[in-house]
Amino acid sequence: MSRIASVLLPLPLPEAFDYEAPDGLELAVGDQVAAPLGGRLVTGVVTGLREGAGGNRPLKLLAGRLDAPPLSPSTLEFVQWAARYAADVAGLPLAIALRGARAPPPRPDRMAMATGRLPTRSTPARIRVLEAAAAGPAMPADLARRAEVSAAVVRALIDDGALELRFAPPPEPFGPPDLDLPAPPLNASQAAAAAALKAMIAEGGFQAALLDGVTGSGKTEVYLEAVRAALAADPAAQVLVLLPEIALTQALIARVTERFGGAPGEWHSGVAPPQRRQVWDAVAEGRCRIVVGARSALFLPFRRLSLVVVDEEHDTSFKQEDGFIYQARDLAVVRAKIENASVILASATPSLESLRNAETGRYRWLRLSDRHGEARLPDIRLVDLRQTPPDAGRWISPPLAEAMAETLAAGEQTLLFLNRRGYAPLVLCRACGQKLTAPDTDSWLVEHRYTNRLVCHLTGFSMPRPAHCPHCGAADSLVSIGPGVERLEEEARLLFPEARIAVFSSDTVRSAADARTLVETMEAGGIDILVATQAAAKGHNFPNLTLVGVIDADLGLRGGDLRAAERTFQLLAQATGRAGRRDRPGRALIQTWAPDHPVMQALRAQDRDAFVRTELDEREIAGLPPFGRLAAVIVSGRDPDALEAFVREMAASAPNAEGVEVYGPADAPLALVRGRRRKRFLVRADRQVDLSGYMGAWRARVKPRGSVRVTVDIDPYSFF
Repeated sequence: MSRIASVLLPLPLPEAFDYEAPDGLELAVGDQVAAPLGGRLVTGVVTGLREGAGGNRPLKLLAGRLDAPPLSPSTLEFVQWAARYAADVAGLPLAIALRGARAPPPRPDRMAMATGRLPTRSTPARIRVLEAAAAGPAMPADLARRAEVSAAVVRALIDDGALELRFAPPPEPFGPPDLDLPAPPLNASQAAAAAALKAMIAEGGFQAALLDGVTGSGKTEVYLEAVRAALAADPAAQVLVLLPEIALTQALIARVTERFGGAPGEWHSGVAPPQRRQVWDAVAEGRCRIVVGARSALFLPFRRLSLVVVDEEHDTSFKQEDGFIYQARDLAVVRAKIENASVILASATPSLESLRNAETGRYRWLRLSDRHGEARLPDIRLVDLRQTPPDAGRWISPPLAEAMAETLAAGEQTLLFLNRRGYAPLVLCRACGQKLTAPDTDSWLVEHRYTNRLVCHLTGFSMPRPAHCPHCGAADSLVSIGPGVERLEEEARLLFPEARIAVFSSDTVRSAADARTLVETMEAGGIDILVATQAAAKGHNFPNLTLVGVIDADLGLRGGDLRAAERTFQLLAQATGRAGRRDRPGRALIQTWAPDHPVMQALRAQDRDAFVRTELDEREIAGLPPFGRLAAVIVSGRDPDALEAFVREMAASAPNAEGVEVYGPADAPLALVRGRRRKRFLVRADRQVDLSGYMGAWRARVKPRGSVRVTVDIDPYSFF
């Protein structure tokens, strides 16, 4: 008999592999180990241990246990639950959970310190350096700045033996939070919501609450009170705050730092690998008690997670749509339940799923109906483009241009909102009529005038803007169709040449630091007109912003997406809510070709409840979320005939189940991506059906052949 370890590897493999544990190797569930796979060693995690024989063939020996923090039992349970929910293999969410563990650790700092030896030659500059070094070790560059000398002076003292370099570990970046620092005063509505959240946390166990407050109502301060209560209740408690956009993290980190006297752990794709490793280790060891991050922070190995906050819980950015597919908002609730923790979902425009859970009592429903302080909700006006269209080749209507002029004259700021990157979303040839697309892809190429390139936002392909049509060869025949934020900026500069104008999009703001710089400039009044995509439509507080102009309000209503109306309402409510957030009244002008659409009427009346009731009634009749469940299946392949044969086989093998309807196969809206043909199934199920189990069973019945790939998306948010 030998000791057998089941090891889950962070790879797309169907199950954990069994290995023999070497004699004398102490192992526990959750340990990270080096496991041989083929001709290499792979980091894996022990998910089970037993005594017994290995089977017909001898098992491979584990190479050893890694000197790294283990994954907690609750983290492992969450990884395995997430895989079952997504009808996918557990190695994929495990890879997300181990992402920080596999990053290189921060390098030790080289610190300069005095040796006690006098330099062979004394100068005033050298004396200042030695006096500065007497205060304690410092990095050479810092020592030079402190002594106001060049780096060459410090190097000379090191060479002379008067200073020496020693490696020192980086200082602990995550000190204990100071829970006694004063908090900003709360109004009556905020105080009542904060008290309810504190009571919920004091009860202990799994609890869920929806913090539903209008834009500018001060939801952040309310949930920070809950964070304080969770940390105070247990000296080992940890808190996770999830945000949908990297651009929002810096502002919240600054508020958390001010509120608790120290910076939280920061987790998103913009964090350098060594700092990511530092956060991962500190979370696993319980030293980092507050984490602010993007959706993947859910998979961090928390030792004692007591509270999860999902800010802007409605945001579609919480949906991961490639690789391992998941909805972070929903998984946050599950993680809290597994951890026996509380979860707070916060939004000014909650998702219909969360509102339904609040209505039925599954979540506590805390509402903030007024803005904080003297601020009031903006006045909203619809601009009927059928009556007052822009001039030919322009996109800003006369009423909006007039309002912008008035705002500039008053010394106030304007936000022009258009949720479309680049200069133009389509480039076509006037000679042959061909629309330019990415190679082997149906996706249009978007013109980016700043870089003079055509870019596919789906595949990442880019090329210089050609002088001749690639299809017919005609010269100077390519024309730009439609507006993007770059084109809108161009028009704003023509209308207001003296104004200070900036663009806020993922093309112009490439990092969290860039976002913070732009936001600070806007907050300080250094920008008159901000042209922005959804990157600036949520979470930001610009005191002098009094006018929001929505350029193409109908953009999100096009197509057959079941969530089109909901998403459009949420996005435009968030965008218009940027106006008038301090003591100055705000207004918003929404340009639309369909002013009678229910979404536009609800926005004009600022009657969210009426819109939600209508939308929920329609969903209930159709059995769609939140009253039913959906799953999407995308099947792709390079050989059209083989793909067609496979999807027919897959359709025939769909399990028969009461309360489940399977539609398809049909061509996906984007039927060609990177040379792969794409077919789609859509599955609708009644609420009580175990849709994940159904999809897992269906997936197990068919084995893709050749280049065919099958992707399952539980609760899809996009349908391309």
